Amino acid sequence: MKFLHISDLHIGKRIHEFSMIEDQKYILSQILAIAESSGAEGVMIAGDIYDRPSPSAEAVGVFDWFLTGLADRKKKVFVVSGNHDSAGRIAFGSQLMSGRGVYMSPVYSGKTEKIVLRDAYGEIFLYLLPFLKPAVMRQVLENEEEEAGDGEHMPDSYHEAVKLAVERMEVDVRSRNLLVAHQFVTGAGRCESEEIAVGGLDNVDAEVFDPFDYVALGHIHSPQSVKRETVRYCGTPLKYSFSEAGQQKSVTVVELREKGNVKLSYIPLVPARDLRKIRGTYLEVTARSFYQGTNTEDYVQITLTDEEDIPDGLQKLRTIYPNLMRLLYDNKRTRENRMVEAAEETEQKSELELFLEFYELQNNQPMSAEQTTFVNQMIERIRQG
Repeated sequence: MKFLHISDLHIGKRIHEFSMIEDQKYILSQILAIAESSGAEGVMIAGDIYDRPSPSAEAVGVFDWFLTGLADRKKKVFVVSGNHDSAGRIAFGSQLMSGRGVYMSPVYSGKTEKIVLRDAYGEIFLYLLPFLKPAVMRQVLENEEEEAGDGEHMPDSYHEAVKLAVERMEVDVRSRNLLVAHQFVTGAGRCESEEIAVGGLDNVDAEVFDPFDYVALGHIHSPQSVKRETVRYCGTPLKYSFSEAGQQKSVTVVELREKGNVKLSYIPLVPARDLRKIRGTYLEVTARSFYQGTNTEDYVQITLTDEEDIPDGLQKLRTIYPNLMRLLYDNKRTRENRMVEAAEETEQKSELELFLEFYELQNNQPMSAEQTTFVNQMIERIRQG
């Protein structure tokens, strides 16, 4: 059976006050065409459907149009809520929509939605795990304790919460199992457009997902696999920050064959307007020879290297680059300012924040929640003498 894996649509997002809704409709139309041409039987959408918990009517309309397009093409759809979504809003109408093959993750209540699929190789079990915080799992356990009188260990970290949720699924590892989830897996590389928890407290170790043949992840905006090829972030369908300017966005195609045989491929996505960086002097970037042959309608960040600021530079540049989002300067003055700001910023950071940055610099990965808790306790002991 073949699936498409997409995530982090962030419908309704604005970047530097530019609405992305038309660009999102364009790229979702492209995904509908890929769903048709690829022969995929299902589409896994791994969270952050919207950019905020209370999306605009326009954003909801876009997602409704997209789901309808998939259902009309006879594609099964599997959706989980992300940290930007309201789990309750995403779950609304889920029982009704399942009749058309659209499965929406319910609000987590201690059990994970499981859908049974079948192909030439037998059964496939697909699990929908919405974005899970430790507080949500603790509330579930507290409610169960009130009813049953005994309970499980209360999770203190995202890792413990997700680990417990997976254990409760009682996955039969002899079968073929898929998971759609929205979490940060330790070791994944982040970019500027994501929400970051201080000290990596939202980390989940990849080993938690060992029972699954493929894990369709959302939350990280850069396409990448973590620990093994089949624990994968597909990335956003569009670039949502200039740290992503050099990325090629794509749809991940997951072909599930017999047990243990998963084939991945990637279909590139081409936006209506790219998001890219431009650098040079004012005279260089405004010369016809510089921009001729490029799409001047792209969303751009321009860094001018002139030593003197250009009067009304933003408005002047927008006569050539109408979707100029951000104008920066890189010269002697700005470099000196950055050095002063960096020193002031360091002085304002706590001992824990400085230690976390040092650890990540040395080890190329953030500290785990358990390590962070331990270091914080040590700092408190030292403070108390």
